[in-house]
Amino acid sequence: MKTKLFARVRAFAVAALLLPAALFVAPSSAPAQEENTPTVVDAVIAQVNNDVITLSMLRRELARAVETLKQQRGMTEQQAQEEVTKNQSRILAGLVNERLIMQKGDEIPRLKEDVEADVNREMLRVANGQGIRTIEALDQALRESGLDPAEIRQTLRAQFTRQAVFAREVDAKIYYGLSDKELKEFFEKNRDRFRKPESLELSEIFLSVAGKPEADVKAKAMELVTQLRGGADFGALAVANSERERNGERVAQQNKGKVGTFEIDDLKPEFVATLKEVKVGGVTDPIKLDEGYQIIRVDARTPGGDPTFTEERVRGAITQERVEKERETYLQNLRKEAYIKVAKDYAAEVMPLLKIETQKTASTETEAAPKKKP
Repeated sequence: MKTKLFARVRAFAVAALLLPAALFVAPSSAPAQEENTPTVVDAVIAQVNNDVITLSMLRRELARAVETLKQQRGMTEQQAQEEVTKNQSRILAGLVNERLIMQKGDEIPRLKEDVEADVNREMLRVANGQGIRTIEALDQALRESGLDPAEIRQTLRAQFTRQAVFAREVDAKIYYGLSDKELKEFFEKNRDRFRKPESLELSEIFLSVAGKPEADVKAKAMELVTQLRGGADFGALAVANSERERNGERVAQQNKGKVGTFEIDDLKPEFVATLKEVKVGGVTDPIKLDEGYQIIRVDARTPGGDPTFTEERVRGAITQERVEKERETYLQNLRKEAYIKVAKDYAAEVMPLLKIETQKTASTETEAAPKKKP
């Protein structure tokens, strides 16, 4: 459970390391000293308004990034260390951006309450996916795995705050600020993008790997696929075997595995590829998920149609095209309005990433600044 959960709540740290436009990482707190590691006096390496980023925070992010690359990219320790060292300045810049976003989140009414609700829902979803019934039991399982529940919540809190700030301060303003003229012109220039997509009605059987040998779960999934392709009733097998839960109850008991109708554009690309050749009434091979194995049946297909002007879809398409640039502009404005001071041994590389000219900052000197490579 530890590896899967760690990968889930840290996933966006990889984007911070490898996507230059993002410049975001997970939140930080002072790390515990490793055994046989000499005690180091902490130092402030950056100030962002009234918040500070310390040497220990940066070291923690570097260690997290190394572990993430090893887990998600299959890198060796040395490869991961080299990649993280190359991106150290970007990681520090990400910490600066994160502080600005968190500060902005504090200013938006009710955002904290909404974010906290999102954090609780995600923790509950993870608990249910692992076959754990309560948040308290999840916290205990995390501690037993060497993870700090409070740290994980703070990681999620930062992620959801970032999403909420951008959604309210950037995305919504693009979406609702478009004129009728802009909508119609965009539609006429991009008619092929607005053809009604094919839709699929789907059912599933989900088998959890929580507390079970994965090989046994996979073997059972293969056995169910064989039965289904031999003519067995999907609904009956879903009721008997599917382990998807909602509010502590197996949902297949009520819906016989039916999950709904989805437009092809709304499905993940890997699912689209898997379902492409499955005929109506057919089932996929077992699909590996973090939480277990999923068998999907195609209950019905509805072909796509001619281009149709739908205000919601056109607004969404324009927003999607503009959002990355507008989010970066928004971040740049936050940086311009902020007091940002970076230690001299870091400033030369970090300030250009933040698009801040070193000579124009109030100061880039930090007393007793740490060496550049902690």
